Amino acid sequence: MAGERKEGQSWLAPINLAVTLLWSKINPPMMLAMSYVLSTLWCCKERLLKWWIICCQGKVKGKRNLSISSEVGLLSYSTREWKGETIQAKQMRKAYEALFQRHHVKFILQVRGDNYCAIRAVLYQVFRKGLSFPSWIKEKDLVKIPERLLFSQGCNWIQQFSFGPERYAGPNVSVKLRRCLEALKTQWTEIIGAKDREERETMCNVLFSDEDKEYKLYEAVKFILLYLVMEAHDKMMNGQTVPTFFSVLFARDSSLDPLSFMINHLNPVGDTGGLEQVEMFLLGYALEVNMRVFRLYKIDKVDFLTYYPEEHPREWHQVSLVTEDDRHYNIPMFHDK
Repeated sequence: MAGERKEGQSWLAPINLAVTLLWSKINPPMMLAMSYVLSTLWCCKERLLKWWIICCQGKVKGKRNLSISSEVGLLSYSTREWKGETIQAKQMRKAYEALFQRHHVKFILQVRGDNYCAIRAVLYQVFRKGLSFPSWIKEKDLVKIPERLLFSQGCNWIQQFSFGPERYAGPNVSVKLRRCLEALKTQWTEIIGAKDREERETMCNVLFSDEDKEYKLYEAVKFILLYLVMEAHDKMMNGQTVPTFFSVLFARDSSLDPLSFMINHLNPVGDTGGLEQVEMFLLGYALEVNMRVFRLYKIDKVDFLTYYPEEHPREWHQVSLVTEDDRHYNIPMFHDK
C-alpha cells in the first residue's frame, strides 16, 4: 500500500509543479485585469445604479415605461393603427402624413390612454425638458394651500374633492392633498437638479413607471387647477381682469363657480373623464407652458393646429401633443432618431 501511495504521489508531483508554474505566469495579468474591471465599475457606478433602479421598477410593475412608451416611427404607427379603406382611416393616415411632411414629426411617444392622459403627456414633457416651476408657484408655499383654504378661508366644500377612482376623501382631504403636493414639489425639484438630459430622461422613465407616484402628481395638478379657478373667480367678482378662457369656463351651466367646476369637471378626471377643451387652456396657464396640439381629425381645417392658451408670455416654453379625438393625447418627437 505504501508503494502504491508513493507511486501515486510521484505522478502528482509533476502536475502540481506544472499548475504552480502556470499560476505564477497568469496571476499578475489576471490581477491587473480584475483591477481594471473593478475600477471601471467604480467609475460607472452612477449609470449602473440608474440601470439597476429601472430594472427593479420593471420587475415590480411587470413593465418598463408603463405609461409612456419608447419612440416609434410616426408613419409606421399610423399604418398600424389605421388599417383599411374607411373614410376615417384614410383621413387619419392623411393627417399623419401631413404631420410628417409639413411639421417634420418623425416619431411619436404613446401615452397610456386613461383619464389622466392629457396631464400625463404635458407633465412628462415639462419634466423631460427640465422646465422650472411656474413663477406663481415660486411665490407661494404650495403644500400649505389646502390647509389655508380649509381652515383659514372656510372653504369646507373642498372636502368633496375626489382623487380619481377614489371618489371621496372626507376630513382627510387636506392631508392627502398635502402629500400629493409634496410629491409633486419633491419630484420636480429632483428632476430640475439633474445634471444633464440623459439623467433627466432616466429619472422620468423611472417616475412614469410607478403608478403610485404618478397618481399623486396628477392629483396635485388637479388641485392646482382648482386653486387657480378659485383665484380667478374671486378676481372676477371684484371686477379684476383675468384671462379670457376663464369667462368661457364660468359661462358653462356646469361650472358657474369653483364648487360646480370641481364637482362636474375636475373630480371625474382620472376616473370617468379627462380634461375638456377649456380645461386644456387652464392646464397650460397653470404650468406656464404653451401647449401646441395637432388635432388630426381637423385635417385641412383652420384649427388643425391649436395652442393652449392662445395668449401667453413669450418666455413660456412650448410642449407638443397629438390627438385624434381631443380625448387621448400622444407626444410628437421632431428630432432624428
